[in-house]
Amino acid sequence: MIKTLQRRFALSRQGAVDLIKGCIACVAQDISFMIPVGLLYTFVMDMMNGGVNGSRIVFYGAGVLACLCLIFIAAYFQYNATYLATYVESGVRRISLAEQLRKIPLSFFGKKDLADLTNSIMSDCATLETAFSHYVPALAGSLISTTLISICLFAYDWRMALAAVWVLPVAFVITFFSARIQEYFNRKSVAANVALESGVQECIECLQDLKANNAEDAYLKGLDQKIDYAEKRHIITELGTALFVVSSTLILKFGIATVALAGSVLLVRGEIEIPLFFLFLLAASRLYAPLEGALQNLAAVISTKTNIDRMNEILDHPIQTGSQQLTNKGYDIVFDHVGFAYHTGETVLKDVSFTAKQGEVTALVGPSGGGKTTVSRLAARFWDIGKGKITVGGMDVSQIEPETLLSLYSIVFQDVTLFNNTILENIRIGRKDAADEEVIQAARLANCEEFALKLPDGYNSMIGENGCELSGGERQRISIARAFLKNAPIILLDEATASLDVENETLIQAALSRLIKNKTVLVIAHRMRTVSGADKVVVLSDGTVAEQGSPEELMRSGKIYPRMMQLQLMSGSWEI
Repeated sequence: MIKTLQRRFALSRQGAVDLIKGCIACVAQDISFMIPVGLLYTFVMDMMNGGVNGSRIVFYGAGVLACLCLIFIAAYFQYNATYLATYVESGVRRISLAEQLRKIPLSFFGKKDLADLTNSIMSDCATLETAFSHYVPALAGSLISTTLISICLFAYDWRMALAAVWVLPVAFVITFFSARIQEYFNRKSVAANVALESGVQECIECLQDLKANNAEDAYLKGLDQKIDYAEKRHIITELGTALFVVSSTLILKFGIATVALAGSVLLVRGEIEIPLFFLFLLAASRLYAPLEGALQNLAAVISTKTNIDRMNEILDHPIQTGSQQLTNKGYDIVFDHVGFAYHTGETVLKDVSFTAKQGEVTALVGPSGGGKTTVSRLAARFWDIGKGKITVGGMDVSQIEPETLLSLYSIVFQDVTLFNNTILENIRIGRKDAADEEVIQAARLANCEEFALKLPDGYNSMIGENGCELSGGERQRISIARAFLKNAPIILLDEATASLDVENETLIQAALSRLIKNKTVLVIAHRMRTVSGADKVVVLSDGTVAEQGSPEELMRSGKIYPRMMQLQLMSGSWEI
C-alpha cells in the first residue's frame, strides 16, 4: 500500500505513512461527530419512557463532556496528522525534485523550459499540498466512516438504512465517471498556466531588447491573450468540476426525502417506532453533510492527476550514476569514435576522435554549429554519448558519478552565471572552503583587482542579480577567477576571453599560461589569435574532425584552418 501511495501521489515513504495516519485520524474525527447523535437518541428514549431522573442527568452531563473531549482529541490528532505532516512532506517533495533535477542529464532540460520546471516545483507542489491537507484524508475519512455508520444503521433497521444509503453509490459513480473529463480540463489549465508563466518570465528577461526594438506593445498584446486564455481555461475547469459535483450533491438530497418517506410509511404501518424514525432522520442529516464535502474532495483529488504526472516525469527520469572512485592515471582526454545526438534526433557529432594531452593546450575551432561546445560538454559528462568512448587518463567518464568527475574540471563558460552576493563569495564558489587570502589571490590572477578595489566595499561589494552591477568583461573575469581558485587538473575554456578588451585579454592569457602548467586544457575559440599559441588545434566541421595538428602544420597542409585565419585577418582590417 505504501508503495502504491508513493507512486500515485508522488510521495516519499514517510509522506505515504503520514497520509495513512491522516486518513485514520479523519475517520476517528467523523465517527466522534456521530457519538452525540447516539446520546441524543438515548435522551429522547428516556424522555418518552417517563422522564430523566437525577442520576440520568449526571449521566447525560458526563456524556456531553465526554463527547466534547473526544471531538477535541480527534480534531487535534486530525490537524497534526493532515496539515502539519503535509507541510513537512511538501518541503521534502520540493527538495526531492530539486535533488533529482541535479542528477538528471542536461539533455532533459532541452525538453523543458525554466517556467515549466518552476511550475512543477512551486505550483504543482502547492496543489498537492492543498490536496493532502484538505482533500485526500478527508475523502478517505468520509468514505470509511460512512461505511461503518451505514453498517450500524443496517443493524437497527435494514429498510430504513437502505432508504438512507442508496444515494451514496449513485453520487460517487457520477463523480468517478467525470474523472477523464476533469483530467482533460485540468491538463489544459496547467498548460495555459505554464505558457503564461513562460511569457511573463520571457517578457521580464527580454525587456531591454523589447524596448530597443519598440516591440513592447506587440509582445504585451500577445501576453494579454495568454492571460485571457489562462483565465478562460480556469473558468472552464471550475465549471466542468462543478457540473458533476453539484449533480452528485443533488442526488444526496434525495436521501433525506427517501428516509422521511420510507419512515412515514413504516410508521403508519406500525412497523417502527417514533424514536427509531427520529434516529434515522438525525443520522441521515449527519451522514450526508461530510459526504457533500467528500464529493468535492473526490473531484479535487481526480484533478491532481495532471500535477502528479508532471512531477513523476521528473522523479522517474533516469539519472546519471557511476562510481565515486576516480581511477584515472594522468589527465589525457581521449575521444574515440564518439557519436552524439540531442533529444530531437539531430546528429551533432558523427565520428569524433582526438586526444587532448596533459600539459598541452588543445584548441577546438571551426564553423558555428560544428560541435565545439558539445565536445567540451561531453568531456565533462554533461550529456552521455550515443556511441564511442571518452576517457580521462584511461578512465571511462560514463562510468564515473558526474559530481565526482567534475572535481577534475575547472570550467569557464561563455555565458557567466553570478549570484546576488559579494565578489568574494562569487569567486569562492570555485572552492567553498578557500580562505579569503586564497580567493583574493585568484582574483588577482584573473585581473579582478583592477575593478574590485574601485567599488565602495572592495571585494565585499554586492554585485546584484547575475552581476548586473558589473560589465560583461568584469563578470567574465570573476568566472575565470573561480577556475583559478578551484585549480583543477583539467581546464575547459569556452570562448573565455570573448568579453574582454585587448588589454585585459592579454593579461588573462598571461595568467592562464601560469595556470595551465602540467594541466590538460581544452579551449573553444572563434578568434584565431586566441589559439595561435595552442599546442594542438582540432578543427570541427559538420560534427566530424576535419583537421587536427599544430597551428603550423595546419597552416601548411590544412584547408579550413588557413581559410579561417585569412578571414580573421580580413575582418581585422575592416573599417567603418
